[in-house]
Amino acid sequence: MRVVIIGPAYPLRGGLATYNERLARAFREAGDEVRIVTFSLQYPTFLFPGQTQLSTEPGPTDLHIDVSINSVNPLSWWAVGQKLRREKPDLVVFRFWLPFMGPALGSIARLLRRNRHTRVVAITDNVIPHEKRPGDRPFTLYFLGACHGFVTMSRSVLADLRRLHFKQPARYQPHPLYDNFGALKPKAAALQALGLDPGYHYLLFFGFIRAYKGLDLMLDVMADPRLAALPVKLIIAGEFYEDAAPYEAQIRQHHLESRLVRATEFIPNERVVDYFCAADLVVQPYKNATQSGVSQIAYHFERPMLVTDVGGLAELIPAGKVGYVTKAQPSPIADAILDFYQHQREAAFTEGVREQKKQFSWSEMVGALKAVAGLTSPGKPE
Repeated sequence: MRVVIIGPAYPLRGGLATYNERLARAFREAGDEVRIVTFSLQYPTFLFPGQTQLSTEPGPTDLHIDVSINSVNPLSWWAVGQKLRREKPDLVVFRFWLPFMGPALGSIARLLRRNRHTRVVAITDNVIPHEKRPGDRPFTLYFLGACHGFVTMSRSVLADLRRLHFKQPARYQPHPLYDNFGALKPKAAALQALGLDPGYHYLLFFGFIRAYKGLDLMLDVMADPRLAALPVKLIIAGEFYEDAAPYEAQIRQHHLESRLVRATEFIPNERVVDYFCAADLVVQPYKNATQSGVSQIAYHFERPMLVTDVGGLAELIPAGKVGYVTKAQPSPIADAILDFYQHQREAAFTEGVREQKKQFSWSEMVGALKAVAGLTSPGKPE
């Protein structure tokens, strides 16, 4: 089968690019011919909150990546859509995560479908965005209306699709493991690599810092006097995608400077292993969410987790087996962390993670995408 994946990939950086590249390898492992079509311009500079959109790491040498979509130039949409229409791939998989991309991706999908051969499916990270902007609904509907089927990685997004009255085949398939960041490393070696004092315990907050991810909640948690009495520090590993000043003020207010490890820059792929393997517990105090790739990195590195009961986060985290599911409030989060250390839960939760991670397969994701496209047996509907 000839497959094209459309979405972020090298030379772009970040979790979406990492996912799409890993998905391409999964299709290839299934015997398919696959290439990725990515963006020459993903976001105009004024819309991008980070330091740079481009990776500084070497690009993958085992993948065919075509850098050709300009998100704000309709001429590029037409060129890519017409090229795919002529090529007639069997399956095109779009990655849809933001309404802003609806006009570009929807136009490409509509053009290529004119060949009456290619099946178009979307992995929909969100259909109702975390942060609302003008045009969200029409842009989203324009894209979704061009698809033959959908795969969601949380049941809440699947429900959102149905609330928008889309009747195309759709199914929930859990986010596969991020198994492309290298092998597990002993905690002592990870601490040494990061230059961290082994006399402390470490919590990890990982990923781009945005309001909905709840770093402010986590800073309030660290101010809890019960945690302040423990030899515990919070690692903040990720680039600010918004103004850092309110967080800095909160840190000063709570006198947390000595209880934080700050790595507030983009974390390159080869360093991810050190941050996860150095941590006792990965914390995701999100205020709203659909699914999180951070959980799947934590599963790969066999780290216990704490998540809040918002969106689809808790779907993949059996409470009491691999970690905690709490309210998105400082007090219950602090209660859970205190329980983790006072009752020495790390070993039991780690064993639970090892068992639970077996279900998150890339081959299952490939099968789900082909099924909603009508190219294989659909299996059990969601």
